[in-house]
Amino acid sequence: MTIEHFDVLIVGAGISGIGAGYHLQANCPDRSYLILEGRPDIGGTWDLFRYPGIRSDSDMYTLGYAFRPWREAKAIADGPSILKYVRDTAAHYGIDRHIRFNHHVTRAAWSTAEARWTVEATVGPDATPVTFTCAFLFMCSGYYNYAEGHRPTWDGEADFAGRIVHPQFWPEGLDYAGKRVVVIGSGATAVTLVPEMAKDAAQVTMLQRSPTYVVSRPAEDRLANWLRSKLPAMLAYQLVRWKNVLLGMLFFNLARKRPEQTKQRLVAMVKDALGPDYDVATHFTPRYNPWDQRLCLVPDADLFDSIRDGRADVVTDQIDRFVPEGLKLTSGATLPADIVVTATGLKLQLLSGVEFSVDGQVRNLSDALSYKGMMYSDVPNLASSFGYTNASWTLKADLTCEYVCRILNHLKASGTKIATPHRDAGVEVEPFLDFSSGYVQRALDVLPKQGKTKPWKLYQNYALDLMTLRYGKVDDGTMRFTNPPQSAEKRVLA
Repeated sequence: MTIEHFDVLIVGAGISGIGAGYHLQANCPDRSYLILEGRPDIGGTWDLFRYPGIRSDSDMYTLGYAFRPWREAKAIADGPSILKYVRDTAAHYGIDRHIRFNHHVTRAAWSTAEARWTVEATVGPDATPVTFTCAFLFMCSGYYNYAEGHRPTWDGEADFAGRIVHPQFWPEGLDYAGKRVVVIGSGATAVTLVPEMAKDAAQVTMLQRSPTYVVSRPAEDRLANWLRSKLPAMLAYQLVRWKNVLLGMLFFNLARKRPEQTKQRLVAMVKDALGPDYDVATHFTPRYNPWDQRLCLVPDADLFDSIRDGRADVVTDQIDRFVPEGLKLTSGATLPADIVVTATGLKLQLLSGVEFSVDGQVRNLSDALSYKGMMYSDVPNLASSFGYTNASWTLKADLTCEYVCRILNHLKASGTKIATPHRDAGVEVEPFLDFSSGYVQRALDVLPKQGKTKPWKLYQNYALDLMTLRYGKVDDGTMRFTNPPQSAEKRVLA
């Protein structure tokens, strides 16, 4: 069996993987690379999810790539438009020619003696085994399990006369016109589904155990569209990108410093949208502080419009059991339903569940410390792309790609082959994410850890990361640049 070797192997052809391909071509043009994608097409999240109304929950001036302007009128874009943007980017820069589809990576083994990773994958429905080697492994496969969402079960599901679907596996051609729909959940997926399905369904109810902060923003950014008509596309794009970055940072810091005032303001905005008679205290006033969990963004107040028009409603209660006609709640009420959508969240998975080993020893990366939010303590030549929780994913992904290229170029310039972030004794450990969201809390044991001080600290701050990752020292004392040890025979010959 022929084993192909590449300087860099990228896993995943979604937003992060396509970005990684661009940065390697731009900053390390002498390095060969290959992208392995487990699915049959480009797009990652935006190719997987097909539920009605799927869209971004971040503006495209920050979710888009730093190197390729977003040119559409809508800043809060629908899923197909985002997917087209990612695919067009891959085609425009020739990145698509470096992708092998239907390659599911299962294992990666590092050899210090050879200074290389051996990566095993399976191909196609027959799971044909293939093997690659690479000098550097870059995981761009996202942070959740594509094969399995978070799906609680309830008593009586078998008695339900209707249909139960999960947004991650939306059935093609599902007809909900004129049907009664209950969407279980209150996160980004639920607030997207409810107004979209309400356009055709007889009634849509969002059933939540507890409320989430919901914020309306215009789908189109007037300033961005005006600037684009007056300035070169890239200049207009960068101006709006920085405007949105700075406003986002300002709001996040204000929410953390003045949580009660921020909470009152967010709730007041919902009251303005739904009117004085709506029970905002029950349905849209969370028990936690803003940004303890991610805020839900709705474009042009579409969720509030569907509630105000009577096409949708919100029920805050818990499920006792399924019954033939719908859902019986702990309050004693019954919600009639023909279709129940379990928008109950993602199941987080570290680096696609790949088994990693270093010099024959299996490494559980959940025990490692995250170095600058992208590498793992005492694991050589391995990086991963993990975006922000308080801002757009791509902001951090772009910076991560830049830094990986800086590491690769430093290896070449210094005549070394191995880059290993070394963990000294005494580093105080914290959870990787400081978020109370259920999908995060359920996954804390599978995520790596962070330290209380840099370079092990995860700051969730684009401006700070920009200074550190674009301009900070690569050879910072924590990152060790070395070569494979010479064998005894080579030392004698020398």
